[in-house]
Amino acid sequence: MKILMVCLGNICRSPLAHGIMEHLVQQKGLNWEIDSAGTGGWHVGQPPDRRSIGIAKKYGLDISLQTCRKFDVLDFEKFDQILVMDHNNLLDVRAMARNEAEKNKISLFMKDAIVPDPYYEDDQFDPVYQMIEKRCKEFLYEYTSSI
Repeated sequence: MKILMVCLGNICRSPLAHGIMEHLVQQKGLNWEIDSAGTGGWHVGQPPDRRSIGIAKKYGLDISLQTCRKFDVLDFEKFDQILVMDHNNLLDVRAMARNEAEKNKISLFMKDAIVPDPYYEDDQFDPVYQMIEKRCKEFLYEYTSSI
């Protein structure tokens, strides 16, 4: 399984989802590939936001070596699942899909809800981390319980 996590700038939510899912997948010994990207290109080449790095570190994860990148249409060819953090990300990524098969790879990370962007509120990084971790565990259970 190849999964791409997508948010707006690829500095807060998607790097956390990338790091958490990658850690859980490694713990389970699964040969999955996890990556993250943003729909905007403002932070390309930079590490994740220092607050995302800090909250991940608080919970024992190091995401400091991730590099922000922008979502590319070629990601549709590389990934099986493209999980987006909110409705704007969903619209932006769907607009790039070239066919129905590519559209079918895209879904909200939280299924029927969004992951709020903590960028403007420092105290939201911990709740966002908790939300993402819970959903990553659910996702893993959904996809590995039938194996």
